[in-house]
Amino acid sequence: MRRWLFADQLGPHFLDGEHQPVLLIESKAVFRRRAFHRQKAHLVLSAIRHRAAELGDRAVHLKTETYRDGLRRYGEVVEVCHPTTRRARDFVRAQEKVTVLPARGFVTSHEDFATWADGRRGAARLDDFYRHARQAHGILVEGGEPVGGRWQVRVADGPRPTGLAPPPAPVEDAIDDEVRADLDRWAAEGIEFIGRDAPRQFPVTRAEALDRQRHFLIHRLPHFGRADDAMLAADPWLAHSGLSTSFNLGLLDPLPAVREAEAAFRAGLAPLSSVERFARQVIGWRDYLWHLYWYLDVGYPAGSRAPGRTSIPEWFATLDAESVHARCLSSALAAVRDLGWTHHATRLTVLGNYAVQRGWRPTDMVDWFERAFVDGREWAMIGNVVGMARHAELSAVTTEPYAVSGTHINRASDFCAGCRYDPKQRLGPDACPFTGGYLTYLHRTRERLHGNVRMTRALKQLARITDLPAIVAQERARGSQAP
Repeated sequence: MRRWLFADQLGPHFLDGEHQPVLLIESKAVFRRRAFHRQKAHLVLSAIRHRAAELGDRAVHLKTETYRDGLRRYGEVVEVCHPTTRRARDFVRAQEKVTVLPARGFVTSHEDFATWADGRRGAARLDDFYRHARQAHGILVEGGEPVGGRWQVRVADGPRPTGLAPPPAPVEDAIDDEVRADLDRWAAEGIEFIGRDAPRQFPVTRAEALDRQRHFLIHRLPHFGRADDAMLAADPWLAHSGLSTSFNLGLLDPLPAVREAEAAFRAGLAPLSSVERFARQVIGWRDYLWHLYWYLDVGYPAGSRAPGRTSIPEWFATLDAESVHARCLSSALAAVRDLGWTHHATRLTVLGNYAVQRGWRPTDMVDWFERAFVDGREWAMIGNVVGMARHAELSAVTTEPYAVSGTHINRASDFCAGCRYDPKQRLGPDACPFTGGYLTYLHRTRERLHGNVRMTRALKQLARITDLPAIVAQERARGSQAP
């Protein structure tokens, strides 16, 4: 039967053989409903069109206003792998001529996760799931025990990895030119985008993705996980893999990618600490967020228990980096504006952290991260933003909020050098908005955080700050203005 492929199902592992016919549908309405980053729209459309070109006569490629229009034009029965959003799942289930198959592109199945989570009696924690996945798939395991004797191999923070070769830049072609012309026309017609157009930075074909993966295994995997909270203004990559877009477009299959990293360890080409950390990110954290999205299902993305009800200000939503004086936040917004991407430390420590401190609405942040980042997906952003960065769901993902002061940002980055604000100052015109904002956040949420053992020390320190009322008044006065 002809297999309908969504834009995040473009790899060969979403098909059952090299001769299976394929349906690809471009929905213009997807981009009409919300303002996506221009480079994300380019990446998605380019990936679909490159896949259609690769498949040739095997593919029916339709450009329509909606998916419903595309299915109506095709008119025949098709099958589709389980989509990655609830909205898409509900849509395909409602179509008479669409058969929904089990999900692909992840390591653990829905059924296996549900069986495991049901047995945890409400305590479905990441660490336990990661061990379960390692054992179930035999990753860095010998005789049922972890290689090296520990499930997590922690190393002392070392120097920030610098001077690594940049990842191979994709070479744009006629398909990219066509996509860019279409997006220019759509913008002229009134479809809104955010961010800047630029030469494509991420793979859109499996060949490009495999090239990026090989580069990571050789040049970055040996350093992966070392000082992974580090942030440098001039180096957006550091030792991070940059493979998230390839996983999320379905160009790379996660389990084989982890096995390649394990092979590098066993060949003596990468340390156990780096390979274990990569495995944890891919078969642990990535799968865990995906499964929580479906397992908890109703209510999880709403953030209804979160105290924050403030909308995202315009300067943040539109990536207006020039209006921001705080160097870390300005640099982060500029990176998103220019690349549609930053690594996870910047997302959490700067962007998500600022939203935590200011009490911005969690669902607004989920929407923003999904639209502004080229690798943004609803299932991933709900766990990362609502569950972790916004700390809106206390029991689902993390036991403490990801909120830190300017002094932490100073230790982890070079952003504070030359900034008009002093990370050690919490009051006055030179006070860092992250330092004052952190204390104000603790003050605002102290009752909700009371009893959280991981926040006990911070709350005790808060009680000893004599100028706290002035700090709170200062940060409230700053309000939603660009810092």
